[in-house]
Amino acid sequence: MKMAPEQFAMIKAQLERLMEIPDGFYAKKFAGIDIASIQSQEDFEKLPFTEKADLRDAYPMGLSAVPQSEIVRIHSSSGTTGTPVVIPYTKKDVDDWAKMFARCYEYAGITKEDVIQITPGYGLWTAGIGFQAGAERLGAMAIPMGPGNTEKQLQMMQDFGSTVVCATSSYALLLAEEIEKRGIRDKIKLKKGVIGSERWGEKMRRRISNELGVELYDIYGLTEVYGPGIGINCKADSAMHIWSDFIYLEIVDPETGELVPDGEPGEIVITTLQKEGAPLIRFRTHDLSRIVPGPCECGSTHPRIDIITGRTDDMVKVRGVNMFPAQIEEVIAFTDGASSEYQVMIDHVNGRDHLTLFFETDRPKSEWPRIEENLASIFKGKIGMTPHAKAVEVGELPRSEKKTRRIFDNRY
Repeated sequence: MKMAPEQFAMIKAQLERLMEIPDGFYAKKFAGIDIASIQSQEDFEKLPFTEKADLRDAYPMGLSAVPQSEIVRIHSSSGTTGTPVVIPYTKKDVDDWAKMFARCYEYAGITKEDVIQITPGYGLWTAGIGFQAGAERLGAMAIPMGPGNTEKQLQMMQDFGSTVVCATSSYALLLAEEIEKRGIRDKIKLKKGVIGSERWGEKMRRRISNELGVELYDIYGLTEVYGPGIGINCKADSAMHIWSDFIYLEIVDPETGELVPDGEPGEIVITTLQKEGAPLIRFRTHDLSRIVPGPCECGSTHPRIDIITGRTDDMVKVRGVNMFPAQIEEVIAFTDGASSEYQVMIDHVNGRDHLTLFFETDRPKSEWPRIEENLASIFKGKIGMTPHAKAVEVGELPRSEKKTRRIFDNRY
């Protein structure tokens, strides 16, 4: 993707500031690099990546690029090692995040007349507080529920006439099923759903949309880069616009780190353009997507990325075959009779890997053997190995108020 001149100017100014911070994170990381020699996009692309491990090693406040007196908030994302990544925010960072989030709501057609029910969690995680700040910036009424207590969620939804629900896809599905089960859909005024924090397949998307009777929007973000709200899809397309006045985005080959052509899939790499508290230069997100070339029908000039297909660390290898959750969801989508929910169990028995794919279906039990056989055949054709496909009743697999874990690797 071609870097705009104003983006390059902001990056240059950011680099010069960071290199002047004594003992600063980037002053140490880029030691020996002549920042003044960076005169083009090609020069910028030679800078080393910032890795998640770098951020963990900077705990607790090594990422900070301003005096502590200018920090008004911290957020945190825990890593696989248990060492959290702490991200400091200045007042401008908090304001900018709210501005971006309000823009997300606007792209989804949400206005100050809407009532926005917020179910993601509050606290160190950058979820609920971001959804709330964006709603307040927009001027809409926010109901800051947080996760759980489904009984009260549904009561508030009816009593206050919530028109927008913000949730993980897992919790949106749980709410949809509970509304259907209780027969209260005619008492629910929801029109839109803003969904984030985990990837979700097309069948799940259709189920939530149909059962709640809402338009669904994918919101993108991560704790290290403000939080959710750095991009969203518009009414015209399922691809997500990324706010290019705050974020510069690259797509690289996850194996080689080399840039891939626009339209080709790869790993998202982000550089913040205006962040003060903890700016990031060429941060590898591990999220997989692609740049969607060409203009959007909505008229926005902000670049677009496709729906997130997974993460580089989501991949599992079974009998020498690499697979991602997105591929399994594609199999589910192609299987007639399979509902959206699934669970994968991987075991090692008698020297051999075994993959069991549990999936929900609303078909009569007499049809289950045919559906199982069909799913196993599609799985073999699309992914390259044959699983043990096992049908279960709709509602039998776990539901979650946060993110749903779907792949369990019991080999280690």
